[in-house]
Parts: sequence; structure tokens; C-alpha cells
Amino acid sequence: MNNKTVVITGASSGLGKATALAFARQGWQIAVADINQERGDEAVEEIKALGSQAFFHYCNVAKSEDIQALHDRCLEEWTQIDVLINNAGIVSALGAIDRVPMVEWQRAMEINLMGVVRGCSIFARTFKEQGAGHIVNIASIAGLITIPGMGSYSASKAAVVSVSEMLRAELKHKNIGVTVVCPSLFRTNLSESLMNAKEGQQEVIDQQMEKSSMTAEDIAEKIVSAVKANQFMLLPHKTSWFHWGVKRLSPSLYQWLITRR
Repeated sequence: MNNKTVVITGASSGLGKATALAFARQGWQIAVADINQERGDEAVEEIKALGSQAFFHYCNVAKSEDIQALHDRCLEEWTQIDVLINNAGIVSALGAIDRVPMVEWQRAMEINLMGVVRGCSIFARTFKEQGAGHIVNIASIAGLITIPGMGSYSASKAAVVSVSEMLRAELKHKNIGVTVVCPSLFRTNLSESLMNAKEGQQEVIDQQMEKSSMTAEDIAEKIVSAVKANQFMLLPHKTSWFHWGVKRLSPSLYQWLITRR
């Protein structure tokens, strides 16, 4: 076991848990932050079974006071914080812009975007004081390329990419790394967060996820490597580079592709 520490929000299941276990296999100490204590406690036990230290802390990223309490708890437990992973997020309701309630837009922004902003703001202060640190923000390929019918989710993740770019520029000369992760669909339980879904929507998402050849564990290993290499943009799926490249190099072709029926 080493003395490196990592704080992960949304770490009781899915990509967050897989990432916690990936760091644990490298001997890191883990703070498992989540709103689900039962699953969080299970994640802590799995981490400890790998020989690493871990603790669970309840944290709702929609509340600044929860993130501040998480930050303070980590400083009490450890001498310093090395990495923050802003992973907690949701899939908001799907549909055309005139069909999705405004409350779903607000929910997506409050958790997916502002949850990241709160974490970055609070932990960046400590990283500056330490003279070192690393922030990982989990976005999505939906933040780089448009997915019709997923407006609120795509907009929130695009904003996470933008915030990450801003952070990279702000923190580059302060020995603080920034990584933004933009995965495509992979096998995970993210659809559980889908609220106000029309009949069959969750099943469709689950089916698409099951078709993916990449698992949360695969992406988690890439995140560990990206932190070690201080890599900024991480697109775990090879096809994502192609789609993103088409958008940048041929915007008209990209628009034609996404508007086909």
C-alpha cells in the first residue's frame, strides 16, 4: 500500500466503484462518496479485501455543504488529498426539447454540471495550498458530439468538458493536473438514475449498454493510466475519436449524419 489518496464521488456502483477498485489494486487509499450508504459500505469492503484502506462518506453533490464536509473528512483522515474524481452523475429524461420538463433540465445541470463545479471549486483550493493534485471530471462522448433526444444530458456533459478545459488552463502552472473522461456507452447501471422516463426508454438504454464491448472496469483502468500520465482528454472508445474527428473536420457531414432518419 502507498500513501496516495483519491476521492471519488458516485463511487458505490458503476464506473465510480470500478475506478475505486482499480486505484485500490495500485495500493491507493480511497474515499468512497455517494448517496447510497449500503452500496458504499459494500464497495469499501471490496476495497479493503484488496489490501487498501477506504472509508465511506455520504455526499450529495447537489449540496455544497456535503462536498465541503467530504473534503474536510478527507483532510482529517489523510495528510493530503492527491486526486479528486468527479464521477457522480445521472441520465436525465429523453425526448425532444418541447417534451422534456424543465425540471429535468434543472436536475441534469444541478448534478452533472454543478456537482462537478462544486467539487472542483472546493478541492482546488487545497490542491493549490499543497502545490499538487489532480482533478478528473467524468463527462461523456455526448458532451463532444450531439445525440438527438438527449439535450439536457448532452448539454450538461458539454459544459463539463468546457469547465475542464478552463481548469486545465488555470491550473497548468500550479502542478495540478486535469483529466476529462468522455466515454461512449458501456456496461454499467447508469440508467437507474433515469427519472420520468417514457415506457421502454430505460430498457432501450440498457440494451444499448449491453451491446458495448467495453466495461466499466476497462474504462477505470484507462482512468488510472490517464492520471499517471497527466493526460487531459480521455476517449476510451476508439470509435469516439472517429466521430469527434468528423465533427471537427467536416461540420456539414457531421450535421447530415446526426439528422438522418
